[in-house]
Amino acid sequence: MTEILVLFYSRYGATAELARQVARGVESVAGATARLRTVPPVAPVTETPSPPVPETGSPYAQIEDLEQCAGLALGSPVRFGNMAAPLKAFLDTTGALWMSGGLAGKPAGTFTSGQSAHGGQESTLLSMLIPLLHHGMFLVGVPFTEKAISTTRTGGTPYGASHVAGSESRPVLSEHERAIAFALGRRIATLAVTLAAAERQA
Repeated sequence: MTEILVLFYSRYGATAELARQVARGVESVAGATARLRTVPPVAPVTETPSPPVPETGSPYAQIEDLEQCAGLALGSPVRFGNMAAPLKAFLDTTGALWMSGGLAGKPAGTFTSGQSAHGGQESTLLSMLIPLLHHGMFLVGVPFTEKAISTTRTGGTPYGASHVAGSESRPVLSEHERAIAFALGRRIATLAVTLAAAERQA
């Protein structure tokens, strides 16, 4: 099976819900499977280390998850138009992987959730794409051939999947947001499966 890593940080659950929809899209592709992983929270002053395994939800990511994946979907909530610190902190530990070229030539895309429609969702998606470019990954967006991109009145951009959380305490994705996240996962997985098949034939 071609494994796609769906790596995210979620504080209130909306980004985690997007991750699940991306994973559904990945697993809609024959020969592809999704591996859901998250990262531990960080604070300006860390008094105690995070437990090695979270009490609920997805396991914490290890560098080996990146090494073993054939593709990557990266998700974060919006933090002032940028990715959240916990995800950035994890990416900052991937220097050796960058040196070895371990992610080069693998497809990747991004997804995000923010409270308001104009609160920096697109710049957050772009901020996550920058380290993926440095790693030499093939960037995957969501084209306008996906109908939901043109019709959404909530989240969703060509740069990646997104969710407009508003003031809701419980994350509820719109139909379009679910469709766009699904499409992103499907596109990443389709490219990863195609590349893996071409590599086997080479």
